[in-house]
Amino acid sequence: MKLDILIIRIGFIVLLALIGFLLNPLAEVRSLGETNVLTRRIFSALLGSIIAAFVVGFEMRVRRATLKTLIGAAIGSILGIVGAFLIGVLISIQKVEAVPAEMQTFLTISLAFFMGYIGLVVGGAKGEFIDLSALGGIFSDKNLTKPDYKVLDTSVIIDGRIADVAETGFLGGTLIIPQFILTELQQVADSADSSKRQRGRRGLDMLQRLRNNSNIDIQIVETDFPAIKEVDLKLIELGKQLEAVIITNDFNLNKVSQLRGVSVLNVNELANALKPVVLPGEAMRVFILKEGKEYNQGVAYLDDGTMVVVDNARKLIGKTADVAVTSVLQTTAGKMIFGRLWEDRNENYEPSSGTLNGANNGGETNGIHNSRTPGFRKTTTQELRQTAIVEELE
Repeated sequence: MKLDILIIRIGFIVLLALIGFLLNPLAEVRSLGETNVLTRRIFSALLGSIIAAFVVGFEMRVRRATLKTLIGAAIGSILGIVGAFLIGVLISIQKVEAVPAEMQTFLTISLAFFMGYIGLVVGGAKGEFIDLSALGGIFSDKNLTKPDYKVLDTSVIIDGRIADVAETGFLGGTLIIPQFILTELQQVADSADSSKRQRGRRGLDMLQRLRNNSNIDIQIVETDFPAIKEVDLKLIELGKQLEAVIITNDFNLNKVSQLRGVSVLNVNELANALKPVVLPGEAMRVFILKEGKEYNQGVAYLDDGTMVVVDNARKLIGKTADVAVTSVLQTTAGKMIFGRLWEDRNENYEPSSGTLNGANNGGETNGIHNSRTPGFRKTTTQELRQTAIVEELE
């Protein structure tokens, strides 16, 4: 679509330059002196291309305007030209002795441009007050789809996961990257701190990765709010103006945006929703990394960063242990898994042989259960649930 529009614009400029070369509107202009016909034709072609460039620039600006703004600008410019015409009539009926003919022509043309410009600007500014429903549904936008804009925050660009989500096709609409976000990324990339500089360069690499994907529609907007200093507040104001959704992983920006009435998509919440489900009664193998907050607790982490709190595991810090899941706590900040050691959960467990009830499991490796193999997960989880049912009946 963008390539088609670019071809049309270039063709329009070339066409207007060719028309200027053939018609030669500067053939009778005396200010060019004694130039030959070919030179005048070249100047006419340049004049046509310049006019075409101004028309294309005006068209690019008008494309971003709303329907109300266009209607207001059209009505205002028409009223301005009508007013200039009436004033020009009053000037033209004056005697030549009072107002010379050259002055009358100059005033008439100047008034036409002045009143037309004033009407265009004022009408466009006040066009938002037009009620389109009063026109009987002529300009109804019921069949038009609302633009789906999503504004990217600095944190989510540096995070990088948004590029993976967009490439999978789950993130539709147009991704908006404000110019002040690019400025902030550049400042971070130019920071004297090596860690900040690395994060900033990672963010710029992620943007380049998004732009290289032809299936993703990305727009860089120059809209800024000089009166607002904080970047987060600028994002919120831009979201209000465009009726867009802000994509971020900043918890504070998420809350402030919701208070301001701006919708937010939190990448962390998406990651939490896509985490593998772990049910109470299942078995897993974890590496006890550190001591927990409560007495004799150990803390481990899954591959995706989920915290696992294990009772009576303080003695196993720095070792791998088999854990029986007792409960799972899901919050907006993340997911926490609570469990206890498999030896404490099942009294028939024999640490020396690494077997359960004397049966040799398929996941046994050097006397340690490998919870990642299907045999161990299936057998131990079934046995654990049976034990839990017996305890509840007792």
